[in-house]
Amino acid sequence: MTDSIKTIAILGGTGDLGTGLARRWAEAGYEVVIGSRTLEKAQAAADDLQKVMGDRGVGNIAVRPLENLDAARAADLVVCTVPFSHQASTLEYVSPELQGKILVDVTVPLVPPKVGTVQLPEGGSAGQIAQALLGEDVQVVSAFQNVAAHHLQEGHGLECDVLVAGNSKEARETVIGLVEAAGMRGFHAGPIANAAAAEALTSILITINRRYKCHAGIRITGLGDSQA
Repeated sequence: MTDSIKTIAILGGTGDLGTGLARRWAEAGYEVVIGSRTLEKAQAAADDLQKVMGDRGVGNIAVRPLENLDAARAADLVVCTVPFSHQASTLEYVSPELQGKILVDVTVPLVPPKVGTVQLPEGGSAGQIAQALLGEDVQVVSAFQNVAAHHLQEGHGLECDVLVAGNSKEARETVIGLVEAAGMRGFHAGPIANAAAAEALTSILITINRRYKCHAGIRITGLGDSQA
């Protein structure tokens, strides 16, 4: 467990990706707060998570439901898994509770109906938009865009690597610790401007998944015995 992080809030934590991350981190021993626009939706997701983990034989886990603003307030680190269309409004709403914290932005700027086509926003990437919106008192780290929610929901290890981009090396290191706690390998991918590459890869992976009927991810090769 990352020593400085005890409680993780997942905004938009009722979706497949959010609940998948919640399951991984709860099982790793973190207190997880599931955030939603309504307490009712957050409660339903938390109840389902407790049941699933109980069925796995994990037993009691530290998870609780809260409305998004309260969730951000309660956490040491906040993760945003809302759709791109709700990213700005959600972050503006919780911004006062993010100051001085790390925000992990998982947003991908997919533009329906052509989600298999790369269409990056004018701001460069969702990660850059989040950093510009929140200011330098919030350390935005972009990660997890290339991880299939399907695999996060499974109860075993993941053959998937995670690109971690952000302007603070220390914040990236913290998030890499959370990646490892979730059963994957994380890699420093440079400043937040580089989030555009991982976000763009998501559309390519969607195209691959459709063509080959799979849940593809990415792997970093050629490391030898070096560290991530």
